[in-house]
Amino acid sequence: MTKNHKYSLRGLALALVVTASAGLAPHNAAADQRFQKWIADFYQTAAQNGISKATYRKAFAGVSEPDPTVLEKAAFQPEFTTKIWDYVDSRVNPYTVEIGRKMAAKHASTLNAIERHFGVDKTIILAIWSMESNYGAVLAKDDRLHYVPRALATLAYADERRAKFAQKQLIAALKILQNGDISADGMTGSWAGAMGHTQFIPTSYLLYAVDADGNGHRDIWNSVPDALATSANLLAKNGWDTGKTWGYEVQVPASAAKQAGKTHTLAQWAAMGLTRPNGKSFKDASTKAQLKMPGGPGGPGFLMTSNFFTIKKYNASDSYALAVGLLADEIAGYGGMKQRWPRPDGTLDVKEKFELQTRLKTLGYYDGEVDGNFGSGSKAAISAVQQRLGMQTDGEPSLPLLNALRR
Repeated sequence: MTKNHKYSLRGLALALVVTASAGLAPHNAAADQRFQKWIADFYQTAAQNGISKATYRKAFAGVSEPDPTVLEKAAFQPEFTTKIWDYVDSRVNPYTVEIGRKMAAKHASTLNAIERHFGVDKTIILAIWSMESNYGAVLAKDDRLHYVPRALATLAYADERRAKFAQKQLIAALKILQNGDISADGMTGSWAGAMGHTQFIPTSYLLYAVDADGNGHRDIWNSVPDALATSANLLAKNGWDTGKTWGYEVQVPASAAKQAGKTHTLAQWAAMGLTRPNGKSFKDASTKAQLKMPGGPGGPGFLMTSNFFTIKKYNASDSYALAVGLLADEIAGYGGMKQRWPRPDGTLDVKEKFELQTRLKTLGYYDGEVDGNFGSGSKAAISAVQQRLGMQTDGEPSLPLLNALRR
């Protein structure tokens, strides 16, 4: 499949539809006069971009003040602030792998058709689905969703750094509403306006969204086929190299660590002493790859091929693209990372995190999902156990705590 291939969806037999998106009505709070004036004034820009007054009124009916949680979330982006091992642990673990394999079986015909049509590995699509919405589970949680026109208007009005981006996305969101792809009540998404199972911002939706289930309209909120095919379409149109990997985990000798960030062929990397920890050789030694060492010079290395950088068209974070690749490999059964991250002493690896949560649950301190993520429920359970054991009650998971429970 070539980069310039035109993706006709005729004959793409995708039939599975889910209704996972819960409508989130705009809040009816006390009016914010300045915000309402901003909305009124912005209509001129919207009209210049083809938005009718009827669409505009429908989009902002009942919107009276900015969304306060949008600005709070805008200040925290884990891809760029979390340590790489914690970021990967929370996204690539026994829970996400198990659910990914279940979804691979459940949606096998859809995924196989997408892979044949777009040339993008189905496990990559599954990994993106996991990363973006926990395989759609997030869409059922109203407290995690925002009404997209309100969220984008909030950013445009109150976040000077993101105002230009938000205005562009708001116009695109209004076009989606005007096209009739989704109702106003159904247009929910993240604080930044990312929407549906695979979290597309409005401009990307307009570029890549496809009707894969054949019902006559594009719907990434409620149709799994539409959402997954839309993701594949984005990757394919941004240069996905069919049949090739995203990269390789490698052992990096100290003499080659200074090469991090540089690009050579796999043959040249091998000549510098880089090897795969599973003992296998590199495929196609002429392939060019860039060395990345996200854990620093003492951690594992990764040779990233062109598909890694195509994944970054979805999200510009190296951590995100690495997690997608690692999760896809585990879902496919290729095995996980062989090397350990250079974690601080006393911290837990991903298997130990699952063990700690399981032990907390067995003891009756924790009743949530065993998923390796330590949110408020897990931390409250840890604090209770620490207090019982006479340890410092900081609520943080640690190897000393796990060892105490093992005893």
